Amino acid sequence: MLLVCIIKTELIMKKVIQKQLEQIEESDALKILFACETGSRAWGFPSPDSDYDVRCIYVKSMDWHLSLTNKKDSFEKFINQELDITGWEVGKVLKLMWKSNVSVLERLQSPVIYKLQDIDLLSELWRLAQSCFSPVSTMYHYHNMASRYIDACFQSDEEVKLKSYFYAIRATICANWVREMNAIPPIEMNKMFEILSPELKHKIEELIDLKSGKSEGYFHPKDALIDEFLLLSTRKNEEVAPTLPGAVNRNMEELEDFYRKIVRSNDCS
Repeated sequence: MLLVCIIKTELIMKKVIQKQLEQIEESDALKILFACETGSRAWGFPSPDSDYDVRCIYVKSMDWHLSLTNKKDSFEKFINQELDITGWEVGKVLKLMWKSNVSVLERLQSPVIYKLQDIDLLSELWRLAQSCFSPVSTMYHYHNMASRYIDACFQSDEEVKLKSYFYAIRATICANWVREMNAIPPIEMNKMFEILSPELKHKIEELIDLKSGKSEGYFHPKDALIDEFLLLSTRKNEEVAPTLPGAVNRNMEELEDFYRKIVRSNDCS
């Protein structure tokens, strides 16, 4: 019965989100090329009361680009406590992609897509993102994030907010993935479980099941196996991070050509 209710809620929210996207396109005079879910719902460990974090890539008209003034290249729409929608203009996305921005790398992999203009567009964006991938930049992002959450989780010796625990666990696994696989970490955490010990994998899967039935504010007893994993991984990643390479295949001309093609093919001014 619970599963049926969850599925029904998801379907209702998808329709609500898609309606909001249509309204944004009209009110802000833009075309949304891609809209997806991020956060715990995309990472694979939502709680029943997890909110919806929708992220978009959009394009503006040619007239918007042919301007002598700098234009705002993003939007933020806080619909309610349950839903927020933000978007980046495709040129901003490509500039961030050049820097191996982790938010871009994650969004392009999201398993929950609310709008996609063209599957070839997403494939091309992902190909370009891979060419811009910087192991050292990505490692430092996840390592620093893991360190912050680990510090918060170790404020107490007994209990930890399960949401914070998962943020620390996922960021640590992502950093380990960069170190061991020299590749972009998958957005879905369970796709990286192959680098974990069977015992640790089982422990995390148990916590995912638990979190699926608990509120975002739930506190859980700390686990010695997970704590040891977090601390040892962080030390190892701190040692390895400076030795990793930067992006070696990125090509600004290729990104600019793609940008021009997208703007021209979607111009409706």
